[in-house]
Amino acid sequence: MFNSSVFNCNVIDLPKIHNRSGNITPIHGDLDIPFAIKRVYYLYDIPGGENRGGHAHYRLHQLLIAASGSFDVILDDGRMRKTVSLNRPNVGLLITPGIWRDLVNFSSGAVLLVLASEHYDATDYIRDYDEFITLTKRETNK
Repeated sequence: MFNSSVFNCNVIDLPKIHNRSGNITPIHGDLDIPFAIKRVYYLYDIPGGENRGGHAHYRLHQLLIAASGSFDVILDDGRMRKTVSLNRPNVGLLITPGIWRDLVNFSSGAVLLVLASEHYDATDYIRDYDEFITLTKRETNK
C-alpha cells in the first residue's frame, strides 16, 4: 500500500485543442489519465498565504490541475519530498495513494481542479502527519 514514492507522482500533459476563439482540454478517464474518474471538485477563493491539502490517502488516485492561476504541490512519501509547480490548465499532476501532499503558494484567483478515482470516503484520509510517518516506516520495515 505505501510502496509509493514521490517519483510515482508525475506531471501529465493533457490534450489541448487550439482554436482561434479559445482552447479546450478534454480529459477521458482510463485514456488520458490512468484511472476512471468518480469525483470532480475544485478549490477557489483561497485567501493569500493559506495552505490546503495536509493529508494522504490509502486508496485514492488524484489528478490536480491549475485550471486558473498557479500553486505549488509539496509531495512527501515519508522518505523524500519534491515540489511541483502547476500553472497551466493543460497539465496535471498525478498523485498516487500513500503520498502526503501540501498545497501552497496559491496565486490570486487560482482555481485548483481535482479529478479523483473514488467517491469521497472519510476513512481513506490520513490527516495526521505523525501517523503517516509511522505507517510509511511500518511498510518500509516489512
